[in-house]
Amino acid sequence: MTLQEQYQHLEDTIRAYNPGANFEQIRAAFDFAEAAHAGQLRKDGSPFVTHPLAVAQILAEELHLDSESISAALLHDTIEDTAATHEDIARQFSPTIADLVEGVSKLTRVHYTSKAEEQMENLRKMLMAMAKDIRVILIKISDRLHNMRTMEYQTPEKQKQKSYETMEIYAPIAHRLGMQKMKWELEDLSLKYLDPVGYREITEALEAKAAEYEGFMAAIQDQISGRLTDAGIDGVVYGRLKHPYSIYRKMYTQNKSLTDVFDLIAFRVIVDTLADCYNVLGIIHDLYHPILGRFKDYIGTPKPNMYQSLHTTVVGQNGIPFEVQIRTREMHEVAEYGIAAHWKYKQNGQGAGDEKNYEWVRRLLENQEGADAEDFIHSLKVDMFADEVFVFTPMGDVINLPAGATPIDFAYTIHSAVGNHMVAAKVNGRIVQFDYKLQNGDVVEVETSKSAHGPSRDWIKIAQSSNARSKIRQWFKKERREENIINGKASFDAEIRRCGITVKELTNEENLPLVLKKLSYNCLDDMYAAIGYGGVTALKLVGRLREEINHVLQQHQNAPAQPEQTEQAKPSAQPRRVHGEQGIIVEGLDNCLVKFAKCCTPVPGDEVVGFITRGYGVSVHRADCPNAAPERRRSEEDGRWIKVSWAEKTNPSYQTTLEVLAKDRPELMVDISTVISSTKTQFRGLNARITAEGAVLVTMDVSVADTEQLQAVVRRLTQISGVMQVNRPAG
Repeated sequence: MTLQEQYQHLEDTIRAYNPGANFEQIRAAFDFAEAAHAGQLRKDGSPFVTHPLAVAQILAEELHLDSESISAALLHDTIEDTAATHEDIARQFSPTIADLVEGVSKLTRVHYTSKAEEQMENLRKMLMAMAKDIRVILIKISDRLHNMRTMEYQTPEKQKQKSYETMEIYAPIAHRLGMQKMKWELEDLSLKYLDPVGYREITEALEAKAAEYEGFMAAIQDQISGRLTDAGIDGVVYGRLKHPYSIYRKMYTQNKSLTDVFDLIAFRVIVDTLADCYNVLGIIHDLYHPILGRFKDYIGTPKPNMYQSLHTTVVGQNGIPFEVQIRTREMHEVAEYGIAAHWKYKQNGQGAGDEKNYEWVRRLLENQEGADAEDFIHSLKVDMFADEVFVFTPMGDVINLPAGATPIDFAYTIHSAVGNHMVAAKVNGRIVQFDYKLQNGDVVEVETSKSAHGPSRDWIKIAQSSNARSKIRQWFKKERREENIINGKASFDAEIRRCGITVKELTNEENLPLVLKKLSYNCLDDMYAAIGYGGVTALKLVGRLREEINHVLQQHQNAPAQPEQTEQAKPSAQPRRVHGEQGIIVEGLDNCLVKFAKCCTPVPGDEVVGFITRGYGVSVHRADCPNAAPERRRSEEDGRWIKVSWAEKTNPSYQTTLEVLAKDRPELMVDISTVISSTKTQFRGLNARITAEGAVLVTMDVSVADTEQLQAVVRRLTQISGVMQVNRPAG
């Protein structure tokens, strides 16, 4: 046929099942594809446009799909193989058709890498998840079917590769969607190239016995039809030979020869009602001898893809076993064409609103009770894997992560050591922030460094998977015990003070054994460490100690009032203390809660000033912080600003914030990470964004011992190529 004759055949096929189709749009899509692919040829020498035309023919002939699907099939290679863009197609046709074409193009770019069973299942899931509209999958399966039908023109290596892909990915997806007829053809065509000898043996053996089998099938068909007529049951009976791959699988998995394979021949009986199915079963078992253990009721217990049928294997008078499948007409349509058949029933007005009967449709689709055919086909959304995201490693393996996962989750899924030593992450070749939300099909690469200081505590909040959060906590538990004890003690002290008592009172000689026993810790340091690494919250532990806290409060109420001291009896001024809460000495107050203001994050060496908060102790600000500036202080708060100073002995590290303004360039984040690592400074958090002027603003939370270490970090950062400014934000 000429190209125009092939197109006319397509229109005739569509008109037979959908006279109201948008033929103007379909013709425009064909003309667009023909012009876009002009000069391109297939391997057999035919014009390339014959391929999308053939794919559209499969959608029309086999699946009876709508106008948009047919148009998208005609255009499905234009974005991938021509100068046409998504915008061109959206403008000339519709955004929906453009999305369908782009969806098929995305699936085409996904490459098969390994035959590992788990990898294949992940890849199948990823393809389903990437196809926001189920019609993308239907077009892609039809595309693969036509490619397999014309595979003889490819090289032997390409034939095997594509056949593996088809057998491992596309045939199972067709099965999952209930499209048995297309699944069988995909399997048979794949087997032809994967094991040509086995395929040839089976097809030649079946051809050799074709005349014998045809005579046998005709006789059985007449017998069953006659009995149905006698019983007054209206039904269609026909026989078929099982397809080659089905026979091949039984031969090789059960180590049987062709003559040992039962039920090479299968008969189908298609009837009107459910009751007729079971009546026909009785007739079959009366006519022939049933084989024990070979009866399956898929009507009472449908398969996950809602396949329904009665299967029984029987033996005829001449000793040849055969299978009989009994189903209604609607069950038969669903068995052959799956989800496409369901839409077909709605279009014909025979099953509108009946999708509530199909659990697999409920899982795959949004519920569209009473919607007409066109509205229904528009709503075919894949949401089976909405709570998962599938990404590639640089080697091409597929990793399954929870929806919303970040590079942190990816790194810890690969290995805990990869996560612990991660300094940067790339997605599709570009550096991204650690809180970037991964998308289906992303290629993720993690950069590590042996000198990395390990994860930041902020990572626990960013990570979406329990696996990553657990591994981060394990690292802090093992590697940062001293730091955990300090942080945990501060949190616990703060919670206890809110209850109106001190830790010293709660953990005195009398109470300590009871406290440790109730909380299941050997010593206070173990408890502080658990709080510090995030294994438990101080609030939760204090909640368990409510009885002991009330006991101390009761003691407070019962204690006798202390007489006021005379001026002479008052203690003399205390000498300067070496130790202080969090390394801070508060003038006139002893053992009070101290916290560092987040607006200016002071560190030892900074001039500081204190502010007495309501219920949260003393907040320490840098003296140059705008929030501590004398002109901004309110008159009613004058008495709450007090003198504070650094003790002689401070904590090992303090958290502070730096802002780096730099020109955007590749490897910038890697260079920043290297500087932080080389100065033995620890990351606590990292955020980067593009400014309105096109520069990069990187905000870092880091831990340093004092201003001397901080200034060394700032000097090194300013030496990085492209860095324009390094600041400590305040206010």
